[in-house]
Amino acid sequence: MSDSERYDPLSPRHPKIAKDSQERRMPRGLVIRLVAYLVVGHVLAAFLYLLFMVAGAE
Repeated sequence: MSDSERYDPLSPRHPKIAKDSQERRMPRGLVIRLVAYLVVGHVLAAFLYLLFMVAGAE
């Protein structure tokens, strides 16, 4: 069988290397910090919104 008969156009050109797949993932600590900042940011925004709503009700 020749190489052209075994060619699969959907397969990656270079075989996946464990190092490449590891580099593409975000570090776990960064993901945890990102989620924490998003949650804290939304809680702070909700608190400020509540303050403005209470102040505007009078």
